[in-house]
Amino acid sequence: MSLKDRLATVRTVEDVMGSSEPSSGPPADTIELIKRNIHYLLIEEMGTELDNAEQDDPKLRVRIESQLHKLLNNETTPLSAADKAQIVTDVLDNILGYGPIEPLLKDPTVTEVMVNNHATVYVERAGKIYLTDRRFVDEAHLLRVIDKIVSRVGRRIDESSPMVDARLPDGSRVNAIVHPLAINGPMLTIRKFSHDPFTAEDLIAFGTLNERLTEFLEACVNGRLNILISGGTGSGKTTLLNVVSGFIPHDERIVTIEDAAELRLRQEHVLRLESRPSNIEGKGQVTIRDLVRNSLRMRPDRIVVGEVRGGETLDMLQAMNTGHDGSLTTVHANSPRDALARLETMVLMSGLDLPVRAIREQVSSAMNLLVHLARLRDGTRRVVQVSEVEGMEGETIVLQDIYYFDYSMGLDESGRFLGRLKSTGLRPKFMRRLEDAGIALPADVFDYEPPERR
Repeated sequence: MSLKDRLATVRTVEDVMGSSEPSSGPPADTIELIKRNIHYLLIEEMGTELDNAEQDDPKLRVRIESQLHKLLNNETTPLSAADKAQIVTDVLDNILGYGPIEPLLKDPTVTEVMVNNHATVYVERAGKIYLTDRRFVDEAHLLRVIDKIVSRVGRRIDESSPMVDARLPDGSRVNAIVHPLAINGPMLTIRKFSHDPFTAEDLIAFGTLNERLTEFLEACVNGRLNILISGGTGSGKTTLLNVVSGFIPHDERIVTIEDAAELRLRQEHVLRLESRPSNIEGKGQVTIRDLVRNSLRMRPDRIVVGEVRGGETLDMLQAMNTGHDGSLTTVHANSPRDALARLETMVLMSGLDLPVRAIREQVSSAMNLLVHLARLRDGTRRVVQVSEVEGMEGETIVLQDIYYFDYSMGLDESGRFLGRLKSTGLRPKFMRRLEDAGIALPADVFDYEPPERR
């Protein structure tokens, strides 16, 4: 049966609207029915031309728009110009874009899109999650969009491979999971990639950093200290890593290693490496650990690892301890102390049966500075603790706080934290190393600021 024959069996628009004349245009379900019918007719008339449709093909877009207007002109239901424009936009999004979530991906205020099932779509704005009115037609529609996303980056998703991590051409991170693992239907999560990367000034405006800490971090990067950025999921680790990496001098050779290439350094001499998952036969995988090992043969001045999460941690620590000073990386953790514990655990994941003390000595000698971020209840992302790794004392790695977030200042009327980042008044021991390198910091960078009470 052809698409036109099938459409003839569907309820007509007149059936949906009834015999009475509407007072304010056709109802929403009528618009949806027209949109679906037009979409089917367009597929039948343009056929294979749409199979390989690319979102950035302007000529094809013009032809599709022209055909849509012809089909709408043949529609007997009275439609306003706004209704017609919306139908054209939505059908174009379904064919060339990502369907109902296309406007969300274009919205600069949206930082994450979360599709729980075909009828439930959430977004994150300013650190808060909101339910939207966007809907997919059915599960099959959502599956087509997911397949379009993953196929454009050379991946596949089906029952034999029901879970996939990928990225959009603009760098946005994508996670999709389908049946049989997804009980409530296909699920899709997209963490959007900023087209205009945040700068240190932006983070200061957001309250993530302050001027003192920015100046201090810049000095630490120029002084070739090894820095570990820690925090929970969505706390802004990659954003801060991108900003801090921007302090690396332009005359140095930088190698970046990531699961999904997100860092956008402005220096000229940057070599970007990205891991690769195994193919459908379970072959061809290239891990972060493989890339860290390979980077050591590329004569790097700096190694920047997007995130350590496995055995590559040992190779990263060894690189830091064997002449590759000034390396930067991030790790998921709830506090600086937990970050060190996670490093120990991940070193053991390398497969080597090392004594705990030997691991801790490696960590304490490799890491110089820990910067910890948190996403607070008000949705803001803040640096809440900056600690120096001073070395070993017995079996324990000694940490000394340099900056801390003052929670004692309470909340304002809108529930936003009034606290800010303050100095403990202690000068880090590595300041002598920075001074020997000719890097001077103003004396007030470490001025003590006591906690405040409202």
